[in-house]
Amino acid sequence: LLYLRRVREAVVSTQSTGAFGAALESVPMALAENSGLSPFATLAEVKSRQIKEGNPRLGSDCMDKGECDMKVQHVIETLIGKKQQIMLATQLVRMILKIDDVRSPGEGEE
Repeated sequence: LLYLRRVREAVVSTQSTGAFGAALESVPMALAENSGLSPFATLAEVKSRQIKEGNPRLGSDCMDKGECDMKVQHVIETLIGKKQQIMLATQLVRMILKIDDVRSPGEGEE
């Protein structure tokens, strides 16, 4: 029983990590879509260029300035701000998962 619980926790952890990563990818997709760009094509292009050029500062050129380097466009966010946002999102996901563990499906239905 303990083994099954550990396996379940590992699966939930893996699934939640994957979902968390997908949620983080939704931000640049929303920016691209709101700018009238194709979200999937834009995200694929940016990821490809980041890997090929080794430049993590590349992003979507939503202002159509012809430059995708966010530092050149003066789009800068502090590291502490990003850490706080990710920490808050992580705490929220953990809280939701704990609530889900406490209340199992079918519980409370009579």
